[in-house]
Amino acid sequence: MAHPHKTWSQTIYDGWVSGSVASIASTICLSLVGKAELDKSAAPINGPSQWIWGRHAPYENRFSLRYTIVGYLIHHAASVFWAVLHEKLRQRLARADAVTAVIVPAVVTTAAAYTVDFHFTPKRLTPGFERRLSKNGLLMVYGSFALGLAAAAFAADRYKGAHHRSSSDS
Repeated sequence: MAHPHKTWSQTIYDGWVSGSVASIASTICLSLVGKAELDKSAAPINGPSQWIWGRHAPYENRFSLRYTIVGYLIHHAASVFWAVLHEKLRQRLARADAVTAVIVPAVVTTAAAYTVDFHFTPKRLTPGFERRLSKNGLLMVYGSFALGLAAAAFAADRYKGAHHRSSSDS
């Protein structure tokens, strides 16, 4: 049985929630990988600010409102965009309690985001952090994004399942 049909406003709300979780998870990972690989935890978060400030932005190492906050806000907006698509994909798939039913859509969405980010997007509009991080670092960042989407979906399904059971018990 597929997930019940959601309105666009409900899908956008759910995308905002799951995108926020995925954004926070991947930003924490960006910071940790940046510290491990560059000894600069803010540097990878500054990368997306190249959308506004240009090609030098990914090479800014220090925390700043100009680069880090703008970079995070762009990363967060992109995360929510992909999460809305993730919610639409989940709506089309069969509901299941299995963990794989939550993980697979998150991995598919993340793979699509990676493919678009690095194979179809002009260099100026890529995330920017790829200029500073290793391939393994990128894998960890995108993996943490997928885990954030999956964790939010799992929590939402459990909450909705518990809420549905308690309302039907009344």
